[in-house]
Amino acid sequence: MTLWVIKIGTSLLRGDENIPTKELIKKFCFSISESKKIGDQIVLVSSGAVGLGCLRLGINERPNDLYSLQAAASVGQVHLMALYEEYMSIYGYNIAQILLSRSDFASRNAYRNASMTLKKLLDWNVIPIVNENDAVSNDELRYGDNDTLSALVSTAINADQLVLLTDIDRLYSSDPRHCNEAKPITDIHDPKELISLESLSSNESNWGTGGIKTKLAAARIATESGIKVQLTDGRNPGTLSQILQGSRGGTVFHPSSKPLGNKKSWLAHALHPVGTVVLDKGASDAIQNKGASLLLVGIKEVKGEFSANQAVKIVNLDKQELGRGISSISSEAIESGINSLVTTEKSPVVIHRDVLVLTSELIN
Repeated sequence: MTLWVIKIGTSLLRGDENIPTKELIKKFCFSISESKKIGDQIVLVSSGAVGLGCLRLGINERPNDLYSLQAAASVGQVHLMALYEEYMSIYGYNIAQILLSRSDFASRNAYRNASMTLKKLLDWNVIPIVNENDAVSNDELRYGDNDTLSALVSTAINADQLVLLTDIDRLYSSDPRHCNEAKPITDIHDPKELISLESLSSNESNWGTGGIKTKLAAARIATESGIKVQLTDGRNPGTLSQILQGSRGGTVFHPSSKPLGNKKSWLAHALHPVGTVVLDKGASDAIQNKGASLLLVGIKEVKGEFSANQAVKIVNLDKQELGRGISSISSEAIESGINSLVTTEKSPVVIHRDVLVLTSELIN
């Protein structure tokens, strides 16, 4: 039995003159039903609400303003789920709609609740269909065409594999549309190579909001948590059946040999840092090499405004990111403590080791 998360991109679900959206979803549902018959479990992360909403409304170009995007998504989401419901019911399966935004992962309890809800639906043999809550999410809460969301869902349920269905056949060393010397990349084992490719990539996309950059980010998040990721061409709906039956995608991102635990994955990827603390040399060494918690005495500067129990970045004096964690003290209290020259003996813990993840743990 394999636990799959399958992400279908907006560019695919818009369809074309040869295969309309309705026929595409019918074929995807058939592939999923065949996999379910052999005992696999599947969570579907489906983009397409904005694109389908625009189709229903006769809008020929993706809107640029937030309110038009949200309104189009609210129309398209109904149509999208109706199609999935129609075709999965033919094959005898119930579906469930799960709408998520970044705020739904903002606390450990919310993250756990999302995880347990998804797992309970799987226990009931229901197919969860996850989408970003486009109708209410603002720009600060967005995941980017559901790529990052699919990776976070994968880590939340401890999936075996994440499949990213898109409109390219595989990953290339550069954009093959603009570079004749672009070379196909079939496998990535080294996380440093993945990070390098991510830093060089762009977010260019037509109807989707992702592009290759967010897919690389999704691959990084999932592989760091021990999940195999396959990027493959979904323009031929039969490709999904081949993958689910054991074939490989155009590019395979192999899981880390030292995967993060569920909690550290949440700390590193699900939370959105709202501030930054700058550490002196001693504190930087202590958290990186001695397994220490972060004490107030080791903080030289605080940037941004945040309350207690919010996520922050941790950087050294050279502005290099050392990690992320949850501050037990507000930015105002930290600034006050810095100004009062607190001694080491009396220095309170700002970020406990249990809620701190190091950058070095993400690239080894």
